[in-house]
Amino acid sequence: MRIRLHFRQYVLGLAGAVAVASAAPALAATEIQLWHAMTGALNERIVGLTEEFNKSQSDYHVNPVYKGSYPEALNAGIAAFRAGTAPHILQVFEVGTATMMNAKGAIKPVEVMMKEAGEPFDRTAYVPAVAGYYATANGQLASFPFNSSTPVFYYNKDAFAKAGLDPEAPPKTWTELAVAAAKLKSSGQRCGYTTTWPSWIQLETFSAWHNVEYATKNNGFGGLDARLKINSPLHVRHIENLANLSKQGLFTYGGRGNAAVSRFFSGECAMLTESSSGYANIKKNATFKFGIASLPYYPDVAGAPQNTIIGGASLWVFANKTAPEYKGVAKFFSYLSKPEVQAKWHQETGYLPVTTAAYDLTRKSGFYKQNPGTDVSVEQMIVKITDKSRGVRLGFLPQIRDVTEEELENVWAGKQTAKQGLDRAVQRGDELLTRFERGNR
Repeated sequence: MRIRLHFRQYVLGLAGAVAVASAAPALAATEIQLWHAMTGALNERIVGLTEEFNKSQSDYHVNPVYKGSYPEALNAGIAAFRAGTAPHILQVFEVGTATMMNAKGAIKPVEVMMKEAGEPFDRTAYVPAVAGYYATANGQLASFPFNSSTPVFYYNKDAFAKAGLDPEAPPKTWTELAVAAAKLKSSGQRCGYTTTWPSWIQLETFSAWHNVEYATKNNGFGGLDARLKINSPLHVRHIENLANLSKQGLFTYGGRGNAAVSRFFSGECAMLTESSSGYANIKKNATFKFGIASLPYYPDVAGAPQNTIIGGASLWVFANKTAPEYKGVAKFFSYLSKPEVQAKWHQETGYLPVTTAAYDLTRKSGFYKQNPGTDVSVEQMIVKITDKSRGVRLGFLPQIRDVTEEELENVWAGKQTAKQGLDRAVQRGDELLTRFERGNR
């Protein structure tokens, strides 16, 4: 750090000398590094956002740098911090939240930074289900909510009409989904239903949607000694239901992550559960009319449906930066919080409007009427959350997702029952949680 400081002083001194010698009229803008994991159209949009901010003022220049997938970006950020070269801002997917919160001394809590920088910041302006996820035990936001998404239900209206189903009446329950899948199959549809992000949608979100625990300690918000609860009778019932649908050819496993989305917009599968941020991709590629609806649920479960939980990512600020640099980061976050900026980001990407003002602005503009179903993600999130539906904040959650996916794949393949698979997922997941707890006491 001392070497870096000396180098910085040397550079600043040299810059000052050159400025005096050449009588340059303006100082260079303070550089802000933003490392992110966005590709394709989303990369173009985040670059556009930073360009718009840079043009709005002359004191700061935000430089967006793509650092690979979400896990790759997180690993790059951690490695850079250890090497003393961390960026100012790092985009981290939601399952990395516990890791960042427990990275003592590595981060600067966003709400603290905004206050110290003198920038106005109202945590109540943010959608509760989003803000609550990134808040510390005392309610302060640790990271800046940016690109939050949530799972929704997409369906092929043309395929529904061909199968004799009402294109304007998508299935609301899992029983109705099974009936619709059978009719679609009878009409010649190759695949009735598939899902992206199986662990996130079929277990994490499923738990919140039915207001049951995914893990103890309020899904990890209450302490590092939380343990998994995804082998409950309800979870077993749901995975067993999907396994039975798979045996009947009504549910098709489409792979991990969002691999299954192409099966939908290619027309192979007529029903899909996928992130709201998949909207732009589906709209671009689908050659049929499609609808967006709420996730299916089991109506006999008390409290269902409750609310869905977030995916996507937030922006974390690293520690040990200078006051002018934090001022620049704070200015950038204030810019991103503007209703018109948030509303545009929401409408172009399918990510949630993270502030209620951006949602109101979008609603009043008529966007939801012109693009039916695009408000489903918001409606699923803005209801009051409970301790069970706030989200999942566990250490090693990315690794827990991996072991859960492995066990689910063995269920779909008929190698084990739903109960056996979920019992093994709990056992292996709890081993990871124990390791995380020991390493972060």
